[in-house]
Amino acid sequence: MKRSVTVLAGLALIGLAVFLLLTQPRPRSTAVFATLTGDAAQGALVFYAAGCGSCHMADKAEGAAQLVLSGGQRFATVFGTFLAPNISPDPKQGIGGWTTEQFATAVMDGVSPRGEHYYPAMPYAAYGRMQPQDLADLKVYLDTLPASAVASLPHEVGFPFNIRRALGVWKVLFVSKDWVVPQAATPQVERGRYIAEALAHCGECHTARNALGGLKTAAWLGGSVDPISKAKMPNITPGALKWSAEQILAYLTTGFTPEFDTVGGPMTHVVDNMARLPESDRMAVVAYLKAVPPVAP
Repeated sequence: MKRSVTVLAGLALIGLAVFLLLTQPRPRSTAVFATLTGDAAQGALVFYAAGCGSCHMADKAEGAAQLVLSGGQRFATVFGTFLAPNISPDPKQGIGGWTTEQFATAVMDGVSPRGEHYYPAMPYAAYGRMQPQDLADLKVYLDTLPASAVASLPHEVGFPFNIRRALGVWKVLFVSKDWVVPQAATPQVERGRYIAEALAHCGECHTARNALGGLKTAAWLGGSVDPISKAKMPNITPGALKWSAEQILAYLTTGFTPEFDTVGGPMTHVVDNMARLPESDRMAVVAYLKAVPPVAP
C-alpha cells in the first residue's frame, strides 16, 4: 500500500510538471522590435485590414467615435461572454504604457504584459502570422488615436474556462504559425493570403470549429454557424461562392452583392475596413479566395 501511494504521488507530480510545462506562456523573441521604427500612415492600413476598431470601439459607436477604442463590446460564446478591453493610448486603462515588445507579445502570442494567457477571442492564432514591421506600424498608429479612461470590464467566464493557464494546452493544439494554404501560386495570391489568413482573420468566422473551439482547417473557409446566435457564415470557397472575381471585388468595395442585396451584420465593418485598403489589396484577397481549396457546400 505504501509503495502504491508513493507511485501515485510520483505520477501526480510528473503530471503536474507536464501540465505546467505545456501551459507555460511562451512569448517569442521580441528583440527584432527594438530595431524597427513604426510608420503611422502604414499602421492605419494595418489597423483597418486587421479590423481592430470593429471589436474595440464602444458598442454602437459611430463616426469619429469609432476611433476611441475604449472597448466594452460583448461577445457571447459557448465558453462564456468575452468583453473587448480598452486598447486606447490611455497609459492607465489602455495600452499607452506598453512597449512595442509587450504589444507584439500580446497580439502575436496572446500573452499579457503580466505573463498571462489571453483568451483566443482575440484572434492571435491569426495575428501570429503578422510581419513584425506591420505590428510596429500598428502600435505607432494606435498611439495617435484618442485616449479613453474607461476601465476594461472582466470577462464573464465560469469554471473551468476561467483557468487561464489551461489555455497553454489549447495553444499547443490549435495555434500554428504556418499558413493554412501552404502554396501561393503568384505574388498576388501570397499577398491575399497574408491579408486573409493573418490580418483580416477571415477563417475565424468562416471556418467551423470543434468542441474545444479550434478551427477545422481541413474545411478552411467552408462556412460555419454561430452556436449562440445561430447566424450562418457562408462557405466562401470556390464552387460554393459562385461570384466572379469582379463581383467579389465590388462587394468588398461597396457592400453590394450581385443579387442587389447589401452587406449586413458583422460583415458591414469588414467591408468598411476593406474599402479603405488599396484596391490592389482587395484584388489580392479576391485572388486568394479563388485559389483556396474548395469545400463542398
